[in-house]
Amino acid sequence: MVRLLSRVASLDPPSPPALADRLTDWIDWPRGVALYTALDASPDPATGAYFDAAVDDECVRARAGLEARVAESRACTPPKPTADKLPDGTAFRKHYVSLQRDIQVVTGRLRGRLRDMLAAAGMTRLAEVDAVMERVLSPRELTLLSRVPDILQAHFERLGSANASPAWVDGFRRDMQEALQAELDVRFQPIEGLLAALRTSTQKTP
Repeated sequence: MVRLLSRVASLDPPSPPALADRLTDWIDWPRGVALYTALDASPDPATGAYFDAAVDDECVRARAGLEARVAESRACTPPKPTADKLPDGTAFRKHYVSLQRDIQVVTGRLRGRLRDMLAAAGMTRLAEVDAVMERVLSPRELTLLSRVPDILQAHFERLGSANASPAWVDGFRRDMQEALQAELDVRFQPIEGLLAALRTSTQKTP
């Protein structure tokens, strides 16, 4: 996503900062204390509830549904420009923001459900760590991701100003689709991690 947005914004990709510097940007000391407390907690005993394959299927279906909607971004069509007006990227922006919101809602719901299953399987500490990480990182993450529609709209306007042929719109659609897919991948990373932990708990259960 960083490489894509750097390209569409005509910027050089930033050099990765030191890990410690990056962590201090994202996690202040109160949130650091909350994370330490979650990491230091003792796990509760299992209650007899373990991984249900149905939730795995639910996650697969949810992702497939969102990916299908991302693919539909190719069909998003802007109003035709006139002689005295450049192409308008508002339709693309609305589409992106709407799907961005839906991705957030769906992944947030799945993540919460998987945490409940972790706690029921006796992995309370992992569930709490993930909950704290979500509280710690989500505000910064949301702030950064909310800028993506602005970056893409500016990209749309630059392309519209520099190209007389409408063929450039297809290229923009691909860029928008790639950005949405990259955001979807980012959102599903914690879900994949929680699912992997639940599968491991099932394999270890006699």
